[in-house]
Amino acid sequence: MFRFEIADQKEVRRFRIAQFNGRAATARPEGTAVTGLVRSIVENKSSDSPVWIITLIASEPKAAPAPMRPAPRVHGFAEDLC
Repeated sequence: MFRFEIADQKEVRRFRIAQFNGRAATARPEGTAVTGLVRSIVENKSSDSPVWIITLIASEPKAAPAPMRPAPRVHGFAEDLC
């Protein structure tokens, strides 16, 4: 689990929509990127400005997909250009 505080209302809305739809969201606090499912969003009322605590359940990074088809063969038509 990964917890962080955020004060940007637009980002909080994005995380709430991801939580409602069951989609993964990516957070980038302190320069690191963490992707996962949003578990909870709680407002911290003890601070002066509105701040939310977001909890993410980190997911495994996806492997790179294999190419669908081989690369095009250009050299087969090189004889026609001469």
